[in-house]
Amino acid sequence: MLIKNTNATSVEVVMQTRTISLAPGDEALVTAEEVQDSGLRDHLQVRGVSIVRPSTEEEETELKQALAAAGEV
Repeated sequence: MLIKNTNATSVEVVMQTRTISLAPGDEALVTAEEVQDSGLRDHLQVRGVSIVRPSTEEEETELKQALAAAGEV
């Protein structure tokens, strides 16, 4: 999924696998597994971040490879 910080201030999403810092308007890809993480879900519930669109298969594969290479999965 592609998420976006819809706040006027920066948001830090702390998940079990990694932490994502988003400035206002920034976007980041998260895996399908990370969407279920309570840290991200908390931000989604209060609209701290919003889901923009599902990721493509290619984006999902690239993200998982990058996270694995960084030791974050």
